[in-house]
Amino acid sequence: MLMKLSSLLQALIPSWNSAYLLLGFFAYLSIAGSIVLGKLVPGVVLADGTRLHYRCNGLVLLLLLVALLGISAKMDFVSPTAISERGFELLSTTFIFSFLVTLALYFAGCKSQSKSSSLKPHITGNLIHDWWFGIQLNPQYMGIDLKFLFVRAGMMGWLLINLSILAKSIQDGTLSKSMILFQIFCALYILDYFVHEEYMTSTWDIIAERLGFMLVFGDLVWIPFTFSIQGWWLLANEVELTTTTIIANCLVFLIGYMVFRGANKQKHVFKKNPKGPIWGKPPKVIGGKLLASGYWGIARHCNYLGDLLLALSFSLPCGISSPVPYFYPIYLLILLIWRERRDESRCAKKYKEIWTEYRKLVPWRILPFVY
Repeated sequence: MLMKLSSLLQALIPSWNSAYLLLGFFAYLSIAGSIVLGKLVPGVVLADGTRLHYRCNGLVLLLLLVALLGISAKMDFVSPTAISERGFELLSTTFIFSFLVTLALYFAGCKSQSKSSSLKPHITGNLIHDWWFGIQLNPQYMGIDLKFLFVRAGMMGWLLINLSILAKSIQDGTLSKSMILFQIFCALYILDYFVHEEYMTSTWDIIAERLGFMLVFGDLVWIPFTFSIQGWWLLANEVELTTTTIIANCLVFLIGYMVFRGANKQKHVFKKNPKGPIWGKPPKVIGGKLLASGYWGIARHCNYLGDLLLALSFSLPCGISSPVPYFYPIYLLILLIWRERRDESRCAKKYKEIWTEYRKLVPWRILPFVY
């Protein structure tokens, strides 16, 4: 036991190689993200009447990065298993990076004299609170929106970790149907995210959450390293799936995707065009503000249901012999129930009697007839 603990602690020690990998990754995202062409999407109107604009070129950046890494691996410039062989090193290195970045954000925010909604400092005087939740809404560095950069980095990092795990399983001769299914589901989800990257500009994290350790850690550490746990687990465990199990798993993924993407698209379209049709019909709107048509007429947070089904589909290829691969969907269930309660409280204060009317019309929170 002590030997295993000692080996784990040893593996967690950051290395310069891991630091170079991480810094190279961010250098690529920062430079390429600024020069590669992409759709310029206006963000929501902020409290002071201004709005940011986002260059949504994430899909091109991702495909270009994977292509460059593939060519480099073919020419023996990099090892395709570099990430999977340095998993714990990269985890600790990224954690330290997140900590240092948020300290810099804290001090820069405290010194800011800006009055704009994006950069105006929100200081409570509680150092831990301000560092954790952040001081500024949309801090920038050399013209780069850091919040948008970190969200993008987390999603791309998740795919890169998965691909390195896939390369490791091929190298070790342990590639299985379970691993292939897991890889396909995650890759489709991540690619879809970047195809619809502009939808991210109207999410709560982008428009309302300040950039502190909570968001930075979530984007850079939590998403890529915990969402890939199933892949790590499948490297060390063999799972045989029947044809029926594979079909059932695919159905869970497809239903989850349909609900998740459909709900988010409806909300995004509604924000851009409140009179646009939903499922071929004029939208039903409560108080001129709240959409009560389509998926949003079925449950008040129906997008969370889609997210949960997708998370479950990522874990089902691992079978049911261990709870470890189900860490992500279990965590997500707890998080989304907490977030749903927080959303309900905020909406009740913001919309008052309009929210009460919406709750009467749409009584279910996430899963109709259950919750």
